[in-house]
Amino acid sequence: MARTSASSASAPPGGRRSASMKDVAARAGVSVKTVSNVINGASVGAATRERVQHAIAELGYRPNISARNLRRGRTGILALAVSEVDVPYFAELARLIVDMAEEHGYTILIDQTGGDPKREQYVVNGMGTRLVDGVIFSPVAMDRLDIARRRDTTPLVLLGERVSAGPADHVAIDNVAAARAATAHLASLGRRRIAAIGVQDHDQSTARMRETGYRAALEEAGLPVDESLIVPARQYHRRDGAEAAAYLTELEEPPDAVFCFNDTLALGAMRTLYDRGYRIPDDLAVVGFDDIDDGRYNVPSLTTISPDKAGIARSALRLLLDRIEAVDSAPREVTVSYELRVRESSGSPRRV
Repeated sequence: MARTSASSASAPPGGRRSASMKDVAARAGVSVKTVSNVINGASVGAATRERVQHAIAELGYRPNISARNLRRGRTGILALAVSEVDVPYFAELARLIVDMAEEHGYTILIDQTGGDPKREQYVVNGMGTRLVDGVIFSPVAMDRLDIARRRDTTPLVLLGERVSAGPADHVAIDNVAAARAATAHLASLGRRRIAAIGVQDHDQSTARMRETGYRAALEEAGLPVDESLIVPARQYHRRDGAEAAAYLTELEEPPDAVFCFNDTLALGAMRTLYDRGYRIPDDLAVVGFDDIDDGRYNVPSLTTISPDKAGIARSALRLLLDRIEAVDSAPREVTVSYELRVRESSGSPRRV
C-alpha cells in the first residue's frame, strides 16, 4: 500500500509536465540507474525489465535522446548512402535499417549519390563536420584505394562487392555462390541455353561476382559458355532488362532460360518476353536476384535469390554502433546468408 502511494505521488500531475526517468523509477520501485539500463538495452533481469517497461508505458515516458546524445558528444543521426534510393532492393533495405536504428535511438539520414565520385567522396568524408555519427555506404564509383585514402574518422560500414577486404567494416553476401545456385537451378530443370543479363566491366563489382558464379555453374553442369547469351546492362533498371531480352529473342537460336542479375532486370525482361509471345516458364524460364516485393506479386511470380536483407541491415548497424562506441578492432568482414526462392517463373523440370 505504501508503495502504491509513493508511486502515485511521484507521477506527473495532470499532464502538466512530461514524465521523467525518476518518475519511472518510483513507479517501478527501482533505481534510476536500473531504468537507464533498461532503456539502453543493458543486462537487467526479466521481471525487473518488464516492471520498468510497464511503468514507462503507464506514464508515457519518452527518453530525451537529443539531450543524451549531446552529453555523449553525438548527433543521434546515422547516414545510409546508396546510388539510387528508388531501386527496390535499396528501398527495402533502407526501411529495415531505419526501423532497427530507431530501436537504438538513432535517426537515419538517407543520401543518394547517383554513383557520382564527388558525392561519394563527400559521403566517405563524414558528410560534413559533426553532421552524422556514422555512415553505412554502398559505393559505386569508389574503389578500395579511394576509401583507404580517406582522412575522416567518422565510423564507416561498406555494403556490396565494390570495396571488400578492408579498409573498413564490410557486409555482403557470397554473390559468386548465389549466382552459381541460381544458374544451377536452371540447369537442373533441363535448360541448356541459359543466358545472363547484367554483366558489367568493373573488376570488383557485384556484376562481376555474379558473372563468375554463372560461368562456374555452366561449367559444373557440362554446358558450353555461349558469349552471345551473355548480355551487358548499363544500369539495373526494367528498361535495361527489356532491351536485353529483345536482343536475346532475335538470336538465331534464342535461349531457353535467363538468369538476370537483379529482379528489376528480370521484370523488364519478362515484359518483353510476354509481348513477343513467349510463355514463361514453358518457352523460357527466368530467375532474378534480390527477392523484391514486385517479383513475389508479378504474374508469373519470380524465382529469385533472396539475400537475408534483415541480416544485412542488422549486421551493418551492429558494426557501425560498435565503431561509434570505440570498439577497437581490425576491419571486419560479415557474410550474410541467402536462399533460392523457387516460384512460377522457372517452373518444374523438363523431361529430356
